[in-house]
Amino acid sequence: MPEETLHQPHDKFFRTAFSNPETAAAFLQAYLDPDLVALVDWQSLHVESGSFVDAHMKASTADLLFTAKVHGEDTHFYFLCEHQSREDGLMALRVLAYMVRIWTEEARGQGCPPRLTPIIPVVVAQDDKVWKTSTKFHDLFKLPVEKWEEVREFTPDFAFRLLQLVEQPFESIGGTPDGKLALRVLKAQPIGELLGEAVWEACLLKQVSKELLESLIRYTHNEDVDKEQFWSRLKELPRADLNPETMTLADKFREEGRQEGRQEGRQEGRELGRLDGAFQMVCDVLEVRFGVVPAGLREVLGHIQEVSRLRELHGHAIRCSGLEEFASLL
Repeated sequence: MPEETLHQPHDKFFRTAFSNPETAAAFLQAYLDPDLVALVDWQSLHVESGSFVDAHMKASTADLLFTAKVHGEDTHFYFLCEHQSREDGLMALRVLAYMVRIWTEEARGQGCPPRLTPIIPVVVAQDDKVWKTSTKFHDLFKLPVEKWEEVREFTPDFAFRLLQLVEQPFESIGGTPDGKLALRVLKAQPIGELLGEAVWEACLLKQVSKELLESLIRYTHNEDVDKEQFWSRLKELPRADLNPETMTLADKFREEGRQEGRQEGRQEGRELGRLDGAFQMVCDVLEVRFGVVPAGLREVLGHIQEVSRLRELHGHAIRCSGLEEFASLL
């Protein structure tokens, strides 16, 4: 998905759940080959920096990068986890670009020749249909299979593990409670089941972290769902231990439901007018200063729902040295 923008809500939700090493370890153990799983000291798994943003604000962000030691060896593996909302025929090429950037960064400061770390790439597909894209890099080349052996030594070759959520029954999704809920949510969203029982299963919601539960509330509220059913789901939340911030958030959305019929049109109209004006001021400054505002950056700005935040970004747009610096502040 070459044109997918940074900081999409689906990506944020994915990272919220799987930035936790325990959740990530359970996820990887559930969906990688047992022989590979047996090589890894999963207690050593931890998150590394996996973000690589190019100058044109295109989507070149590896969602999560982990390191884990190899049992009995003085070495380790990288696990590169990427979330995709739609099918990308060039997924293998994108994964290779991430891998090369990781290795390039790793090689800095090493001797010659450097010693690089093996990378295991995993792609989670959120699409509502099965991908036809091959997971093998060599399938991108216009060369008959019988001729591939003649050029194999000259060409990079690898495969990535593809988890297609559309093929996974809700009940078969494995991992920790946070991991199960996150994958159920990402599976449910494109098929219109975000408010379904699989996501709001009481026994599962009792077990997930407060952070992920709050993320679920925000994520669902921002999607195009039936608000009456959403408010009903909030009322039925099976948790008495939620922190004040989460309860305030749930109460806020419930109150919106009660007041929506009387006030929503007038209040939202004024607020949208203020938001649109503040959004346009930021874009105008960036366009005057740098000539163009990439579509991805416009979309990120369009998701901001606080006028005060847009006014703050307006000041940054005036002072920043370039689009890349501005994007780092989002």
